[in-house]
Amino acid sequence: MVKLAVIFYSMGGTNVQLSKWAAEGAKEAGAEVKVFKVKELAPESAIEGNEAWKATVEKTKDIPEVTPDDLEWADAIIFSVPTRFGNMPSQMKQFLDTTGGLWAQGKLVNKVVSAMSSAQNPHGGQEATILSLYTTMYHWGAIVAAPGYSDPVTFGAGGNPYGTSVTVDQDGNMIEDVEAAVKYQAKRTVTVAGWVKNGNQ
Repeated sequence: MVKLAVIFYSMGGTNVQLSKWAAEGAKEAGAEVKVFKVKELAPESAIEGNEAWKATVEKTKDIPEVTPDDLEWADAIIFSVPTRFGNMPSQMKQFLDTTGGLWAQGKLVNKVVSAMSSAQNPHGGQEATILSLYTTMYHWGAIVAAPGYSDPVTFGAGGNPYGTSVTVDQDGNMIEDVEAAVKYQAKRTVTVAGWVKNGNQ
């Protein structure tokens, strides 16, 4: 059984939902799934002043914060983050910066990884954000399982070959219907991880 970690950062709840869909798709593919959030770095005052952010913090309070041990446990990892000027949020970057010990021991080599993103504009940096995550993954020696155009469902979700991405309006609603694409991406990630795991035994 493939062990999958779904790791997200979310302020408005979009990437919480993407992560839940990914977990559902992966479980349908037979994986053991754990969902994690990264540690929040923003001051409490900033969160308190934003109702959507505050609600997301409350909604995700029982989801555990990811640790390097969780990466070691996983055969595969799916990341889900909003874009910050075409890059990943600092909260996710800070977590990735703690993985040097695992990297030095070669414990991240051949992890199968994939990523998703969101932004408030169709061209608000989603693709660049996913690629910024993959840059770290290449240093790990991980295997990127991007959806590409391996299934027509990608086109229905906007056609991002690097990973599912979604546009979110000012009220926090997703513009594109991406649930099927997210679940397909998760299943593909689990399938590739199964090939790697079974071929390595």
